[in-house]
Amino acid sequence: MTANIMDAMGLVNEFHNKHGITQRGGKKYTQVVHRMEAFRTVFGLELGVDTQVLVDDGHRVVVKAIITNQNGIVIGSGMAEEIRGEGHVNKTSALENCETSAVGRALASIGLSGGEYASANEMEAVGRKSQNLSSQAVGSTDVTPPSSDAPPPVQESQPERYSGADKDLMYTIINALINKKTRATVEQYFVEMKPAIKDLRDRDADAAQQILGKFQEKLAEFS
Repeated sequence: MTANIMDAMGLVNEFHNKHGITQRGGKKYTQVVHRMEAFRTVFGLELGVDTQVLVDDGHRVVVKAIITNQNGIVIGSGMAEEIRGEGHVNKTSALENCETSAVGRALASIGLSGGEYASANEMEAVGRKSQNLSSQAVGSTDVTPPSSDAPPPVQESQPERYSGADKDLMYTIINALINKKTRATVEQYFVEMKPAIKDLRDRDADAAQQILGKFQEKLAEFS
């Protein structure tokens, strides 16, 4: 399995160089379609990808994707959320967009990332999702367009506004990323920290967004 994963990562890297799409800010992103091509080329039917719609209430869409082996054991997973009507794609294809993002995150969880852990659409959507939910909470219809770049990086003083374990987690990630010297080590570190970041997101979405921004900032150094 380990050798196959390495082969798949190598093939994704080839696709990244050949087919990677340059995003705003100069970073390249390998689309899910090419990562799935690498996945199937290497693993055939040895591994499977399954998706499940967790929420589709006419406003939010939440999809979970899992990667399993032939024994049904889950070896990777990813979740995504989209807001219907927010952004051009979500006006007509929110469910399809959300499923693609979830599959992309599941592939990233086993090392087949697109250049960063979260998909390009997800990272661009973070700002508008947060603003959309905030505007609903206060009853406002005036939503400022999100930044076109990645989420804002964590400033060294920002973790101070958090407390306890959340602050410790943010400082741990910030300090660890400083010492990462390659894209691969950053991506692997994200996989390792994925459960902790997910738990943080459930407690404080803003803090999790700041952490994602820090990973994006570090990955940009290798573009």
